[in-house]
Amino acid sequence: MLSSAVQILAFALALLGVLGATVATLLPNWKVSADVGTNIMTAMSQMQGLWMDCTWYSTGVFSCTLKYSVLSLPAYLQTARTTMVLSCMTASLGLCLASLGLKCTRWGGSHRAKGHTAIAAGGCFILASVLCLVPASWFTNEVITSFLDANVPESSKFEPGGAVYVTFISAGFLLAGGFIFCLSCPGKRSGQPDFSSSTDPDKLVQQQLRQEKLYRDQLQRQQLEREQRRQR
Repeated sequence: MLSSAVQILAFALALLGVLGATVATLLPNWKVSADVGTNIMTAMSQMQGLWMDCTWYSTGVFSCTLKYSVLSLPAYLQTARTTMVLSCMTASLGLCLASLGLKCTRWGGSHRAKGHTAIAAGGCFILASVLCLVPASWFTNEVITSFLDANVPESSKFEPGGAVYVTFISAGFLLAGGFIFCLSCPGKRSGQPDFSSSTDPDKLVQQQLRQEKLYRDQLQRQQLEREQRRQR
C-alpha cells in the first residue's frame, strides 16, 4: 500500500474536487454574454447556469430567475444537470470510503481490507471525474458552436463562464486523487504468505497475550519439575 502521506494528499485532492464540483453545479455563470460588437456598449451583462439565469445591470442591480421548466431545456443542459448531481453524489461516497481506507485511521479493518476500500474510493473518484468532464465538454462545445454561428445575433452570443473552468479543474483533482487511491492495492507477492490478518491491532494483542500465557505455563512446569526432583 502507499504511504500515509501520499494517501492524505490524494484525499485532499479529492476533497478539493468534491467542493469544486459542488460549487460549479450551483454557480449561475456556466456561460456569460460575450463582449463583441454592440455588446461592448451594453448596460447589462447576462449569465446562465444550470438552475438559473442572472442579469447584472450597470446600476449595480443583480437579478436571477430560476429555470422551473425542465422539458423546455435543451438536451445538453438537462444532461449537465443530471451528470453534475451524480458526480457530486459519487464523489461524496468516495470520500466516505476513502476515510475508511486511509492507513492513518484506526477504523476500516485490516490493512488488506483498507486497501480494497481505498481502491473502491478511487473508482468512485474516477467515475465522478468522468461525470464532470462529460457535461463540461458538451456545454463548452455547444457554447462555442453557437458563438461561431453567423446566424446568431451578437446580442445572443455567449462565452464559457467561470463555472465551466471550475468543473474542469475539479475533474482533474478527482481524477488525480482517484488514480492515487487505486494504487493502494496491497499486491501480495507470489510465494509469500499473507500477513494482513496478523497486522490487525486486536489480533496482535491477542497473540501477545497467548504467548505470555504459554510462557507462564512453561515457568510453572519447570518449577514443578524442580520441586519433584528435590523431593526425590
